[in-house]
Amino acid sequence: MEKIFDSHAHYDDEKFETDRREVLDGLFSDKVCGIINCGCDFKSSSASVELAKKYENIYAAVGVHPHEAEDVNDEEFAAILKLLDERKVVALGEIGLDFHYDFSPREKQIEMFERQVKIAKELDIPIIVHDREAHEETYKILRKYKPKGVVHCFSGSVELAKETIKLGMYIGLGGAVTFKNAVKPVEVAKLVPMERILLETDAPYMSPVPFRGKRCQSDMIEYTALKIAEIKGISYDTVVKTARNNTKELFNL
Repeated sequence: MEKIFDSHAHYDDEKFETDRREVLDGLFSDKVCGIINCGCDFKSSSASVELAKKYENIYAAVGVHPHEAEDVNDEEFAAILKLLDERKVVALGEIGLDFHYDFSPREKQIEMFERQVKIAKELDIPIIVHDREAHEETYKILRKYKPKGVVHCFSGSVELAKETIKLGMYIGLGGAVTFKNAVKPVEVAKLVPMERILLETDAPYMSPVPFRGKRCQSDMIEYTALKIAEIKGISYDTVVKTARNNTKELFNL
């Protein structure tokens, strides 16, 4: 079977605190060939960089998540940007907008997101976008700057998926396509050409069926890929190989 490249995970999360090494060693000896570990603030971005230094097949993304937009001061933001100089940092992320939880004021989220998108454009690096119940404002910024990158854990409509592709971006699909009542994720998976799809977990979150309620990890992408293969009427290996190649192309690996 083709090896999996997980384009979005958080192995720095405390849910892996007791067995992180065992989990990662097991993944890389079995089904997984690569992982992008995404930061959300200075602490998690730094931890992502350290994981990338320890594991040949882990790469890091660094940035300020919308939940943290209000709390990251100028000194911390400068320190995050400094991490972009590290050899295995491949993207600015996870960045974006979250109007579901609103842990940071919306105006702060928008300010921080736009600030980071502008930096990514200036440096010609991809972004990893978090967009939850904030489609209008998110896409206003994406249309303005036209960055390269991926809309992670895509939750928009088919129409928004089409616009994402026209903007030249990729669509990240994960466990949601396997959920019992999934409608939009299935429609999007059917529409989007494989050349624009990345596979992801958001580990330790968003476990696919049949692992709902359990801690997610990268090898569970197998079930997401099987579902996408079923939806598109293609082979599992084609899904995994194409998504892996897409990930390598986007992040210049």
